[in-house]
Amino acid sequence: MWAQMLSAPGRFETVEVPAPGAADLAPGQVLLATRAGAICGSDLPNFKGAPFPHPKNQGRWVTSAPGFPMHEVVGEVIASKHSDHDKGDLVVGWASGFDALAEVIISDGEGLAGYDTDIAPSTAVMLQPLACVLYAVDQLDDVTGKTVAVIGQGPIGLLFSHVLKSRGARHVIGVDRVDRTDAGSIFGVDEVVTASANLWAGSLDARDRPQVVVEAVGHQVTTMKNCLDAVAFGGEIYYFGIPDDQVYPFEMMSLLRKNLTLRSGATIERRRVLEEASRYLAKHPELRDVYVSDVFLASDVEAAFIAAIAPRKGQFKISIDMA
Repeated sequence: MWAQMLSAPGRFETVEVPAPGAADLAPGQVLLATRAGAICGSDLPNFKGAPFPHPKNQGRWVTSAPGFPMHEVVGEVIASKHSDHDKGDLVVGWASGFDALAEVIISDGEGLAGYDTDIAPSTAVMLQPLACVLYAVDQLDDVTGKTVAVIGQGPIGLLFSHVLKSRGARHVIGVDRVDRTDAGSIFGVDEVVTASANLWAGSLDARDRPQVVVEAVGHQVTTMKNCLDAVAFGGEIYYFGIPDDQVYPFEMMSLLRKNLTLRSGATIERRRVLEEASRYLAKHPELRDVYVSDVFLASDVEAAFIAAIAPRKGQFKISIDMA
């Protein structure tokens, strides 16, 4: 079968590797023929050369493996050892091996769910990040009537803005160095701020500080300090995503003196939140037409990752068509 594999930082090559089969499945797993994938911000450090303990390499720190790095996937079940997935089912969710850039993969069935198959696979892949955002917002206190800020208005940050607004936030501030005025009204942003997070946080008066700040950038430690500076007394900060650094230093005294709550966490109950994401998308169908802004073929995956590293106005989620 074909697979895309990192041959060097920033370089993919197409390789032929043995295809997994039904006999390779453990209980609870499914065999998927991939139909689409999407680039997550957590994939980008690996594309640039950061090591990752890939499951197929028994915990060794590697930077390349067939199909790696991609975990957002849509596929067709071609064999199953999971009671809720049958041959022929179309599913969306997590590629548990982070290896979705391949023709056929094995994945855990609990991280997959069915979806409305009237939606193209290259669009339906958005249900996985939407599920992550819905789960994260569920961990926050009630946001009804509050001012909230989302630092980072990339694909994840825009979903946070939309979900927080739909959950009753009074005023949603979206902060990004990329001009997102073209997306603000679509994703529920009341105030689009085109600036670095530190300049925005430093400009706030006490009366302007949001009660909730979401850190949706995730690739440096400095934005945590910006969140601490920006948030109102007694407020909440949610750090989203996989940290690039093992240790994030921040001002503990600010956390204490401002009586803040810091939250984070990985998405669990994945099938449940994928189903919730499908219901959310059905309620807000306008997102289907705008969220995936760019679709690349699997043969052009290197160009897709290069585009994802350099976000531009009008670019949101980047999807890969593997059909």
